[in-house]
Amino acid sequence: MRRFLAVGLDCYLCLLVVGLLVRSCVHSGATGHAVALLVVQLAVLSFANQVLLTMAVRASAGKLIMGVRVIRLPDAGRPGFRPLVLRWLYGLLWLPSQPWRRLRATAAAGPGAERPGACPADPHEDLAGVRQVRRSDLRSYRAAVRGRPH
Repeated sequence: MRRFLAVGLDCYLCLLVVGLLVRSCVHSGATGHAVALLVVQLAVLSFANQVLLTMAVRASAGKLIMGVRVIRLPDAGRPGFRPLVLRWLYGLLWLPSQPWRRLRATAAAGPGAERPGACPADPHEDLAGVRQVRRSDLRSYRAAVRGRPH
C-alpha cells in the first residue's frame, strides 16, 4: 500500500509544482504554448524526481514521505543511472496503458472468463533490477548482514 500512496504523492506533487509554474502562461492567451510548456515541464520534473532524486537519496519525494527506499538487487545497493532511467520510462510509457489493455482483454474473453495461463505478477517485483522496500526493513537487513541485532 505504501508504494501506491508514494506514487500518488509523486503524481500530486509533480502536477502541483507544474501547475504553479504554468499558471502564468495560461492567462496569456497562448494555449498551445501553455500545453507544450506543461508537457515539457511535467517530463523534466518527473525525470528529476524519479531518476536524479532517487540516485541521490534512494527515493523520490513521495517515497521519502512514505518511508520507502529504492534498492538495487541482489545486494541492496544504490541503483545506477541506467536502471533508474529504464524504470522511469517503464512507468511513464507502459504502465499507464495497462488498465486499457486489461479492459480490452477482459472484454475479448467474455464475461466471467479468466485469461488462460495468466499468473499474478509479484507486486514487489520491479523493472531493471531494482526494488522498492520499506526503510525500516532495509535497516534491519543491513544490521543482519553486519551480524548485529537491530
